[in-house]
Amino acid sequence: MKSLSKISSLLAAAALLFSVSSLAAPDPERFAQTLTPDNAILAMIDHQTGLMVGVRDMNPAQLKNNIQGLSKMAKVLNLPSVVTASYPQGPNGPVMSEISDILTDAIVVNRQGEINAWKSPEFRAAIKKSGRKKIIMAGIVTDVCLMFPAISAVAEGYDVYAVVDASGTWDAVSREAAIHRMTQAGVKVVTWASVLAEIMDDWRSPKGQQLGAVLGEHTAYGYVYQSYMANQK
Repeated sequence: MKSLSKISSLLAAAALLFSVSSLAAPDPERFAQTLTPDNAILAMIDHQTGLMVGVRDMNPAQLKNNIQGLSKMAKVLNLPSVVTASYPQGPNGPVMSEISDILTDAIVVNRQGEINAWKSPEFRAAIKKSGRKKIIMAGIVTDVCLMFPAISAVAEGYDVYAVVDASGTWDAVSREAAIHRMTQAGVKVVTWASVLAEIMDDWRSPKGQQLGAVLGEHTAYGYVYQSYMANQK
């Protein structure tokens, strides 16, 4: 009887170990899936004039450039977009004009108290209404306005691409801590140019030339694009 009991205990322990390891193992297919113009939505979170002043982990001009590039990419592809601001009538200020002037068709959600945008029913509803499970997400600041909703969305089954170079925060330590925590939670940490290249997929795609122009305008790839256009002429 003792030996049967011991065997039963070992089997139970093995089953528990298998169950835990199965939960912890990443799904390889999920990480191999790519963005397309039909499966993604853009979420721009709290890129507000007051918060931009506190960004110190990146050159402000470079950050603005990256934000514009990401926004123009979404515009070219007609991606559904959600722009949200935290109490815009307060010290955080309004959304920077570089976003609102480009994403003129975006759904705008002005939150009155929720720090984590994912806790806003209006924001969550706007994402859900799109029917898309891949969220390209950026926010100011990285370790709060981007990190919290990114982790929350992943927990609800969404595939989140956190665009860290179109986000910014107080210092490099805060950025690195946020990247580590998001990675641990299964968020895909990316840059805006890599998102553009992934979603374009092929230079021969219908929007390939327009996306190349965005890349050329906002990165050092501009000289390559100029050379290509000169040869086309």
